[in-house]
Amino acid sequence: MTNMVEADMYSNEVIAQSGVRFGTSGVRGKVSQFTPEVCMALTMAFLAIQKPVKRVAVAIDNRPSSPQIARSCISALKFYGCDVEYYGVIPTPALAYAAQLQDIPAIMITGSHIPYDRNGIKFYFAKGEISKADELAIINAAVDVPQVPVAKLPEVNDYAKLQYIKRYVDYFPADCLEGQHIGIYQHSSAGRDIYPLILRALGAQVTLVGRSEQFVPIDTEAVAQSDRNQARQWVLSHKFDALFTTDGDGDRALLADEQGHFLAGDILSLLAAKYLMIEALAIPVNCNTSIEASGAFKQVKRTKIGSPYVIAGVVDLKKEHRRVAGFEANGGFLLGCDVSDNEKVLQRLPTRDAVLPVLCALANLTSHTLSQVVVEMTQRYTHSDRLQNFTQHRSAQVMQLATTNPGKLLERLHISYQGELELDTTDGVRITLSGEGDIVHIRPSGNAPEFRCYAESADKAKAKRLVADVLCGIKAIF
Repeated sequence: MTNMVEADMYSNEVIAQSGVRFGTSGVRGKVSQFTPEVCMALTMAFLAIQKPVKRVAVAIDNRPSSPQIARSCISALKFYGCDVEYYGVIPTPALAYAAQLQDIPAIMITGSHIPYDRNGIKFYFAKGEISKADELAIINAAVDVPQVPVAKLPEVNDYAKLQYIKRYVDYFPADCLEGQHIGIYQHSSAGRDIYPLILRALGAQVTLVGRSEQFVPIDTEAVAQSDRNQARQWVLSHKFDALFTTDGDGDRALLADEQGHFLAGDILSLLAAKYLMIEALAIPVNCNTSIEASGAFKQVKRTKIGSPYVIAGVVDLKKEHRRVAGFEANGGFLLGCDVSDNEKVLQRLPTRDAVLPVLCALANLTSHTLSQVVVEMTQRYTHSDRLQNFTQHRSAQVMQLATTNPGKLLERLHISYQGELELDTTDGVRITLSGEGDIVHIRPSGNAPEFRCYAESADKAKAKRLVADVLCGIKAIF
């Protein structure tokens, strides 16, 4: 990256030529594509699609490229006369919450879970995440991108960190985690220094493990077997009641039980929704059908995959319901309303958050272990994984066959079924097999050259086997 933008162009031209693009949450691309010019074009376009802005909050994750991208974005903000509240390395929901409290927009530099040679930017209005329509507005905005020197990063302001801690310490009972021994897998998570403060303040004994100064791309929807093995080893050796970690920017949770087994993100979030007495839920199409089967909610609305779609679903539900929320299969929980309990109020935070579902699940443990609670809650089992370095061209070939002739695809993958197939193309292709109602759901990633598979079955081992068979077969055929 250079220290000076080299040419005057319009923002839509710069963005189009860069190769970066919006996915399920934010704009993503290779680090080499986030030149100062591209970062400034995105920032200037973001300013252009809203009313005049005087202050903007900015934060970053622990990726080695994030500080430089932040410098370019901040340079553009200052060029347009904006004051910058720089919060340093904090979780994405901490930034979004601080911006919400101050009624100002925010920019988060993060690639979430994708490899370290890639990165991204998430944009927030004062009221929350931008929508898919807003993403198009940013891409199409024709703002002049002048030559602007890249500024140094401002001093870090601790406001967002302190408010994020206060959010949970003030709402949950001070002793709600008393007697629990919780491990925190720190790796390179943006919230690794914040989580211990929250859990200890709520009474837990906390042990920190696995801190890394190298970026670790934890994907909560495709947890590596090595991470699963390590989690089990930590839990058993330390006798943890649970092990908590997140993805890179701390908006998606992973929680392992007392046996070292990770909970599915949607089951974790289901526990949280019940704890918060949510009436209506918006969830993406790949979530576990145990959610509807629980009978705990007046309405469950299914959406496309990605937080902007879930947020849009939450907005629709608020027209008819008072206590609404959304969550995703990846463990990100979105609180769509203020929730009160014994005169304490937990303010809405309609963006992915990793801390809230974990605290709800742990605070709900009394005489039962976490694994016992999950068994009582789960009627169906899900599993997911991905193929990495799988090109868009190959993904298109798979999806074409899946859409036009799903039976032939299953036959080529050696997956047996009887009777008719039920097809759902809300997002990717979700195929329900007749008989026991097993589900195979495939889709290209919206953020990286990856191909994802989700499976659901009444048998946990079968769900895992279906994912392995589908991905191995696709890799061999395509």
